[in-house]
Amino acid sequence: MKKFLYTIAVILSASCSSGRNAGTNVDTPPMGWNSFDSYGVYLHEKAAMENLEAFAEKLKPYGYEYFVIDAGWFGEFELKEGTLYSKEIHAKRLNLNEYGLLQPSRTYFPNGFRAIIDRCHELGLKFGLHLMRGIPKQAVEENLPIKGTRYRAGDIADTVNVCNWCPQNYGVDMTKPGAQEYYNSLIGQMAEWGVDFLKYDDIVPYPDEVQAVVNAIKQCGRPIVLSLSPGSLVHEDAVGIYAQADMMRVTRDIWDDQEGIDQCFEAWRKWQGMDHEGLWIDMDMIPFGKLQLMAPKPKGLDGSESKSEVRKMIASGKLEDDALFSGKGWTRWSKLSRNQMKTFITMRSMAASPLMVGGDLPTMDEYSLSLLTDEDIIRCNQNGVMGKPVKEMDGIEIWKTDARDFDGGWIGIFNRGNEDSTVRLNIDDIGLDSKCEYAIYNVFEHKKADCLTFAVPGHGVTFLRYSRK
Repeated sequence: MKKFLYTIAVILSASCSSGRNAGTNVDTPPMGWNSFDSYGVYLHEKAAMENLEAFAEKLKPYGYEYFVIDAGWFGEFELKEGTLYSKEIHAKRLNLNEYGLLQPSRTYFPNGFRAIIDRCHELGLKFGLHLMRGIPKQAVEENLPIKGTRYRAGDIADTVNVCNWCPQNYGVDMTKPGAQEYYNSLIGQMAEWGVDFLKYDDIVPYPDEVQAVVNAIKQCGRPIVLSLSPGSLVHEDAVGIYAQADMMRVTRDIWDDQEGIDQCFEAWRKWQGMDHEGLWIDMDMIPFGKLQLMAPKPKGLDGSESKSEVRKMIASGKLEDDALFSGKGWTRWSKLSRNQMKTFITMRSMAASPLMVGGDLPTMDEYSLSLLTDEDIIRCNQNGVMGKPVKEMDGIEIWKTDARDFDGGWIGIFNRGNEDSTVRLNIDDIGLDSKCEYAIYNVFEHKKADCLTFAVPGHGVTFLRYSRK
C-alpha cells in the first residue's frame, strides 16, 4: 500500500504542470448538486427544473455551480399506472439515436434537455450528466453503426467485462477499430448539448476506457469536468491515466449512516498526501435533507430491511416484484443526527473533497442549509488542501488543514465514539507551535475559544479556525 500511494504522489506531482486534465483545470474542489441521493435513477423533468431553480436561489450565492443529473435520464421506464414511479430498478429500454447514442428519456424528459440546459446556463450555472462506461447492450442487439465509421456496435463490444450492478451496457474493447470513435461521438454529443460536467461510472477499474473518455473530451472542443466512479479497484499502474481527470471517487456510495462516515474517515486517511489542484479525492455526495423521493416504502415493510431481505420477500410472494428501487432505502429525511451532520460536512471540508449535495433542494431544511453554506466550511474546502491527522487519543481524532491565504487554518476535533467526551488539550495536541500566540474561533458555537477544553458529543466534532496573532 505504501508503495502504491507513493507512486500516486509521484505521478500527480509530475503531471501538475503538463495540462493533464481532460478538458479543463479545476483549481478548487467542485461544488454542486447531484440528483442520485434524492431521485435515484428516476429524476423527471418537473423535479429537475424545480431543483435547478432552488439551486440558483439557495446554493449558487455561496459558490456552488454544478447541477448534475445522475443515471437513468435516458431510460424508457415502465411506470406504475397513474404515477411517475418506476416498476423497474433500471429501465430495460433506452432512448437511443441511430448511432446508439443516449438521448433524454421520453418518459421522464419528454421535452428533452434543451430548456433545462439553457436555463442552467442562463442562471450562471454549469450542467452535468452521468454516463455509464461502455456501449448500450441495446445498441449492440440492434447492431447500430458507429458515427463516422464503417464499424458497428457489435464490432467494439466487450461482452465479458460488464457492470455487475447495472445491466444496461457492455464494455468497449479499446483494441478494436471504431472503439475510440464511439467514445468521440458520445462525448461530442455531450459537448454539442452544452454539458460542462460528466460523472463517469463503473470506469475506474477499466483504465483503458478512462483514457478513451479523456481522449474524447480533449477533442470535443468544450471544457468538461471529468468525475470518475466508483471508489474501488484502483490500478496502481494506471494512476497516470486517472490523474488526467478532475475528480476520483475513493469510497463506495455513501448514505445517511455511521458506516458511511466511518468509511470516509478510512478513505481520508488512506489517501493522505494525494491532494492536488486539479485532481480532487471524492468521498461521494452529501445525503442531507429529503432522500429517495421516487422510492415510496411498500406496504408490509418498516423501512429497515436490506435489499437482500426485500428480494427474499419478493421471491416468497410477500411483496410485488417492483418493490425495489435504485439507491438505498425508501423515501425519508436524512437519518444523520445533527452531530453526525457536523462531522460529515467538517470532514468533507477539511479533506478538500468536492461538495456535491445529494438531498432534494426545494424541500431542504434550514439546518442542513446552514451547514452547507457555512462560511468556514466552504472557505476551508475551497482552500484546496487535504487536512492531516495530528493526534489520536481515547477515541478522539484531531485533524488539521493549513490555510493558503492566511497564517492559520482549521482544526477538527472528532469524537469517533458513541459517548460524549470532554477533551482537554494543549497547543501541541492540535498541531500548533507552542512558541506562538493564536486566535482560535469555535465555528459551530460562533464564538472565540478562550481555552483548549471542549465538550465533544459522541460522533460529533468541534471545528476550529485558528490564526497566528
